[in-house]
Amino acid sequence: MSILTGCILGFVAWFLVRYLAAGLYTVNQNERAVKTSFGRAQRIDNLTTADDPISESLNADEQSRYTYPQVRVIPPGGPYFKWPWERVYKVSIATETVNMAWDPEDPEANTRGTILDAVTKDQLNTGLTGQIRYRVSERNLYAYLFGVKNPIALVMGYFVAVLRERIANFEAPPNPHPGTEVGGPDATIVTGISINDIRKNLRDLNEHMDHECRSSPARYGMLLDASLITGIDPPHEVDSALAAINTAYNQVSSDISLAQAGADQKIVQSRRAVEIETLRAQAEVEPLAKLAGQLTALKSSGPAALVTYLRNVRLALFEKAHKIYMEAKP
Repeated sequence: MSILTGCILGFVAWFLVRYLAAGLYTVNQNERAVKTSFGRAQRIDNLTTADDPISESLNADEQSRYTYPQVRVIPPGGPYFKWPWERVYKVSIATETVNMAWDPEDPEANTRGTILDAVTKDQLNTGLTGQIRYRVSERNLYAYLFGVKNPIALVMGYFVAVLRERIANFEAPPNPHPGTEVGGPDATIVTGISINDIRKNLRDLNEHMDHECRSSPARYGMLLDASLITGIDPPHEVDSALAAINTAYNQVSSDISLAQAGADQKIVQSRRAVEIETLRAQAEVEPLAKLAGQLTALKSSGPAALVTYLRNVRLALFEKAHKIYMEAKP
C-alpha cells in the first residue's frame, strides 16, 4: 500500500468518524431542540408568532415589535442526524424556581438576591420576598435562542418593573359588603395605609402579576408559570408605627364588636319579650272569642236559649260559692 493510498484511507476514516458518527445526537425527555443550517434555523413555512395564540396577550404595537418566525422543534427521542454544516441547539423546558429578587446579571444586587425593594404610593420603602416559577416556551424557541441575548435577565427585569409599578400605584379594591369590616377576618389590618392594603390583598397582587406576565412567552420565549409574593417587610421604624396603629385599631374594633354584640343581644331579648306578650294576649283573647262564638250560636237558636244558658252558669257558680249574698226585694 502506497503512502497516498494510506492518506486517502485515513482521511476517509477521519471524515466518517468526525462528521458521520459524530453527527448522531439524541434529545432528552425534558429537552427540545432546534436545528440550524449555515446559521439559519429551520422554519415552518412563512408562519410567525403573530399567527399563534401565544401573541393574543400583546397589543397591536407589541405584536409589530415582537414577531418571530416559527421554527421546527425537534421532540425528545433519537438518534437524529445532522450534517457538518448544521448545528443543534438544545433547550431544557423543565420548570425552575428562583427568588424574585435574583438579578441574573448582578448576583450582589437586591441584598444578594434576597429582598426586592419597592416604594409604595405613600412613599414608604418596603422589601418584598417571594418566588417565581418559569420555563422556556416551546412555542417560541426562536425568541429564546436567537431573538434575545439574555432571556432570563429580560424576563426578571420585566417582572420587577411591573411589580414595582403595581406597588407604587396599589389601591385596595372596594369592599363589596360595606359595614362588614369590623369583626371580620381582616379586622386586624388597618385599611388606607398602602403597606397594610398590600398585605391584605396579596392574593390580588399575585393574580395581577400572573395576568400582566402572560405576554412574556411572546416577548422573550419564556413562560412565567406563577409568582408567589410571600412577604411585605417595611423598615423597622415604619413597622413599629404600623404595629402601634394596628394595636389601637384592634382595641377600637374590639370595643365596637362588644357594643354591637350587646346591642344585638338586647334586640333579641326585646323581640322575645314581644313574642311572649303577644302569645299571652292571644291566650287571653282566644277563650273570649270562642265564648262569643258560642253565645252567637245560642242566640240563633232562640231567645230562651240564652236565658237557659245564664241560669246554668249561675247554678255552676252557686255550687262553687261558700257564701251567697242576694239583694232582698222590697
